[in-house]
Amino acid sequence: MTELERALADIAEVRERLAGAQRFKGYSALAAALSGLFALVAGAVQALLVGTPAGGHDGRVYFAIWFICCAASIAVNYGAIAQWFVNDASARERWQTRTVGVSILPAIVLGATFSFAMLRAQEFGLLPGIWFGCYGVGLFASRLMIPRGVLPIAAAFVAIGAAMLFAPPSIALQWWIPAAGFGLAQFAIAAMVAREHVR
Repeated sequence: MTELERALADIAEVRERLAGAQRFKGYSALAAALSGLFALVAGAVQALLVGTPAGGHDGRVYFAIWFICCAASIAVNYGAIAQWFVNDASARERWQTRTVGVSILPAIVLGATFSFAMLRAQEFGLLPGIWFGCYGVGLFASRLMIPRGVLPIAAAFVAIGAAMLFAPPSIALQWWIPAAGFGLAQFAIAAMVAREHVR
């Protein structure tokens, strides 16, 4: 091994350690898994109540189902972070908590704003694209503090969100799309977070 190769290996090791030190430990695998479960339940409720929404009333029911799902997921995840912040966090980790909260907040606010604008305009078919895209952007914004394996999920959500914005409502509003997308993603994230906590 040459001096240059040794230096590059040392730099790679330092970067790996810095990345590990930056990882936020307040994420909860259980909260992420519950969010995935909420998405599956919301999909089942949509399938039972409205199927694929076809009119204004169905669209509003669709919006309400997924808004409640999102609100419950945010409450569970931020509740888990708050519980960790109070009971387990060090001073540096408390600083990280504020950084995490700020980094993902624009995606949440923008997603909610666009969602209510689409609700008002009754453009329900654009909602899944907005939700997928904003979720992916939020994951990217938190990329330094979440498990590295989440980045392909973030990229997939941005790409799917962009594609969904051009899909006809008869496809975009099918019950299984957000259920499968958010459900499987949250279960995968839960597994990654659990693995990181074990290390």
